[in-house]
Amino acid sequence: MTGTDEHEPKWRRLPEERPQQILDAAIEVFGDHGLADARLEDIAKRAGVSKGTIYLYFPNKEALFKEMIRQTVIDQLEQTERDLVNDRGSATDQVRLFMRWWWALMRRPDYQRIHRLVVGELQRFPELVEFFWDEVIVRRQLLLDRLIQRGVDSGEFRPVDPTTAGRIVTSMFSAHSLWACTRFYEKQELTDEIVFDQVMDYFFHSLSPAAVLAVAAPGRS
Repeated sequence: MTGTDEHEPKWRRLPEERPQQILDAAIEVFGDHGLADARLEDIAKRAGVSKGTIYLYFPNKEALFKEMIRQTVIDQLEQTERDLVNDRGSATDQVRLFMRWWWALMRRPDYQRIHRLVVGELQRFPELVEFFWDEVIVRRQLLLDRLIQRGVDSGEFRPVDPTTAGRIVTSMFSAHSLWACTRFYEKQELTDEIVFDQVMDYFFHSLSPAAVLAVAAPGRS
């Protein structure tokens, strides 16, 4: 067999492949040991390189984590932004397209590891919290806000605060995607596609111009 075989020893791979192989190893080590307890020595061993080789590309664990986020989330988010700019579909179609991308991302094993790190450990790393907030949470939310506002302006959605509506739908997706990664849905004979459609159906009905919210006045039944 010619070329680089997938089973070829890591130390024999081309130098341009090393940053990616280091990042792949970092995702595994961070997932196994957590961000605080992971050591560059462990990442180097998993990647099949020396610790000094890591320093050629990444000065510390924090830089490794940021690059993981860029490759796993930010690059895809930027591509989704470009796709939606060029898309001429309805606001409903665009929101569904955005949420299908976000659902697929959250179901990926590498993102699941990152999500556990973000929820469980990131508060111990203030610089990384700020980075993740600005580059992922805020950018994702602003994009979804724009799509929902477009639906309000076109009359597809009832007048709502787009930030509130976007926060609610992303929260629903986060919770359901975590459940989908367990065997819980299998016992209910649910598939990813069924759960996705259920959440979308619920969300779009809540945004429908025909939706009626019956709010009882205080002290009245």
